[in-house]
Amino acid sequence: MKFGGTSVGNVDRIRNVARRCLATQAAGHDVVVIVSAMAGETNRLLGLAHEFGEIPDAREMDALAATGEQVTSALTAMAIHQLGGQARSLLGHQVRVVTDSAFTKARIRTIDGSRITEVNKQGAIAVVAGFQGVDDAGNITTLGRGGSDTSAVAIAAAIGADVCEIFTDVDGVYTTDPNVCPLARKINKISYEEMLELASLGAKVLQIRSVEIAMKYGVPVHVRSSFSDAEGTLVTSEDKLDRDMERLVVAGVAYDKNEAKVTLREVQDTPGVVARIFGALADKNISVDMIIQNVSSGAATDVTFTVAKADLPRAKALIAEIGPAVGMKDFVVDDSIVKVSIVGVGMRSHAGIAAKMFSLLAGEGINIQAISTSEIKVSCIVAAKYTELAVRALHTGFGLDRKDVHEEPAT
Repeated sequence: MKFGGTSVGNVDRIRNVARRCLATQAAGHDVVVIVSAMAGETNRLLGLAHEFGEIPDAREMDALAATGEQVTSALTAMAIHQLGGQARSLLGHQVRVVTDSAFTKARIRTIDGSRITEVNKQGAIAVVAGFQGVDDAGNITTLGRGGSDTSAVAIAAAIGADVCEIFTDVDGVYTTDPNVCPLARKINKISYEEMLELASLGAKVLQIRSVEIAMKYGVPVHVRSSFSDAEGTLVTSEDKLDRDMERLVVAGVAYDKNEAKVTLREVQDTPGVVARIFGALADKNISVDMIIQNVSSGAATDVTFTVAKADLPRAKALIAEIGPAVGMKDFVVDDSIVKVSIVGVGMRSHAGIAAKMFSLLAGEGINIQAISTSEIKVSCIVAAKYTELAVRALHTGFGLDRKDVHEEPAT
């Protein structure tokens, strides 16, 4: 059972979490709880760090940010004790969540679930601080924003849990963001592949790495509300879906405002230049999304790519450093963009989906700046001012507003 920041946002909500955990234990289950920092706490801590520079030391950032989950895990254990239960809080290094040393975005290597199993055998609930681990040198590491989801699914896989329940402030996965499109509807079941794409494309319900782990190890993930007993959305394998795949081609529409576009003007159009640019970015752990290289007009060409806004300061500094070596004239940045995407496993067997998406956007006067596709998704970069218009047009255009597609409207 994993509880996000809003679910543990104050003392009363932590008591509510404790009650839910004890009720689940009383139903005959061994219970492991993973908790996030209290709502707003991580932002507060990172804000303090940025008082000491635009790019604070990454190792110290992790040492600071991990304290948020330490507080919540201890308070949750105390709440369970107050209600007459038994609990033991455990930090990442106590569980032995071993990661690499990529501070602020570490990846899990191994998890030793024996300490958790020992706590359960003693009749207690294990309350684990999410988001954090430890590297081989003993340094505290964190898994990136939303990393508690990754902690939860990885621990569920390590201990062989029957299900990983992700409790949050929404009651499941929706066809799109209900705050943008009031006609969005809750999905009862969704495949790992679809959820993986939605998570990577801006849907904030689950972190992408948590879905990767769930798919790799076959962990059923149940997204539920912390504030009701309603059934949520089950994320599972495609063969366990009960949707009519011939009828439902697109499962959801996602958008992501957290990207920026960088264009390098007039770099050398010779073998190895692009590899040098993106190799340097990779060496700095800067993930690149879309990449476009213009048709050469001679000895030079333009190269455009998108990165997360959080990585933009480091990307700009690196491009300024390596630019002269690749003959770059200059570079420009546009952070007023949004990536809008459609996702659905039914797209595999249907032609013309991308063309329909382009037509729907064109019908609203929205210009497309870049395009990226995979077997089950199509993404377009457009100006950020068109976010709501684009999402609603695609949601309606692909039939996701229809009441016969999904169970209930967003509330």
